[in-house]
Amino acid sequence: MKKDNELQKIGDEVVGVICGIYDPEIPVNIYALGLIYDVQVSEDLDVKITMTLTSPNCPVAESLPAEVKEKVKTIPAIQDVDVEIVFEPVWTKDMMSEE
Repeated sequence: MKKDNELQKIGDEVVGVICGIYDPEIPVNIYALGLIYDVQVSEDLDVKITMTLTSPNCPVAESLPAEVKEKVKTIPAIQDVDVEIVFEPVWTKDMMSEE
């Protein structure tokens, strides 16, 4: 059984990888943009990421979730990655970090 601090460390690593992925239209990483709603790491080291897009018609609607999945999968400890796209709550500019 994985310890909470070990899972937290892996979760932090996942967030670090996500922070290296930038929205192609806005030069801000997708985490700071507020597109990532949740990151969960299970005891089996499977990762579930819940995210949204700036709009349902986003030009990277196909490629951005795939990029998130592929880049997070490069973390050696991770077994599997599931990226779920949701549109509730609707993304707004208010979700962006102060950066």
